[in-house]
Amino acid sequence: MARLRLAFMGAAAFAVPALDALAASGHEIAAVYSQPPRPAGRGRKERPTPVHARAAELGLPVATPASLKGVAEQETFAALRLDAAVVAAYGLLLPPPVLAAPRLGCINLHPSLLPRWRGAAPAAHAILAGDGETGMTIIAMDAGLDTGPILAQRRVPMPPRATTASLEADLAVLGAAMLLEVLDAVDEGRAQPRPQGETGATYASKFAKDHGRLDWARPADALDRVVRALSPWPGAFFDLGGTTVKVLAAEPVAGSGAPGTLLDRGMTVACGEGALRLVEVQRAGKPATDGAAFLRGLRLEPGAVLA
Repeated sequence: MARLRLAFMGAAAFAVPALDALAASGHEIAAVYSQPPRPAGRGRKERPTPVHARAAELGLPVATPASLKGVAEQETFAALRLDAAVVAAYGLLLPPPVLAAPRLGCINLHPSLLPRWRGAAPAAHAILAGDGETGMTIIAMDAGLDTGPILAQRRVPMPPRATTASLEADLAVLGAAMLLEVLDAVDEGRAQPRPQGETGATYASKFAKDHGRLDWARPADALDRVVRALSPWPGAFFDLGGTTVKVLAAEPVAGSGAPGTLLDRGMTVACGEGALRLVEVQRAGKPATDGAAFLRGLRLEPGAVLA
């Protein structure tokens, strides 16, 4: 294995296993690029991204430009004289001068079976759509949005009861295991990139908060996927008495009734088809609790209708 001079570019927790794999590999990580620290938590204190925090623990130099569109940032990147850049959940556009700077180009780890679910939220959209399988794809980046040729792809069954958080964690480990082999193949000229094509291409757009609003007229299976797909962000919720109630965990069960009707004291809610048991919920500003305890606290009885 030749020792490559690399940059790692990532922000979210999904990217950390890949960074760890590179750090343990013997390759040289000349720089880690991440997004700038942002206010978080109740105190709104600036917090580094998971990649930034892990890079600091590893003693790696970290750059946090707000954009790579400026000439100065592009010249700084080019001056690193990289063999390759590895990109995972970075969240910033790489302009053509950045893509072209490394000798072997930039490669991207993407948690989907490209060209299905290009874009920012592939794992969540795969769960929402009820996909039976998913996987990890590593591509050679081009100027398009996740459109570059495929260097490696692994398919796996969709785990039962997967949430976006759990699925991304699983695929992050898979991608980290694939990464070093791909780097070797690219460096040694053994890689056989294949174009994605457009057949079956879909787009995994970002979510807004209101995407998590539960519509009880929909089938219970679909609402169950909303709860799992939108965990942790933006979260599934419904309104009750002017208060937002988050649904942290749920399961589809047998049952019928007018949509939104409470069917029992275990917080089972009738849906357009079937019913959804709300296993764990949380009112705004309150701790999470199980659904049955939530009902007891509000003195709601079967037959009540939720918004």
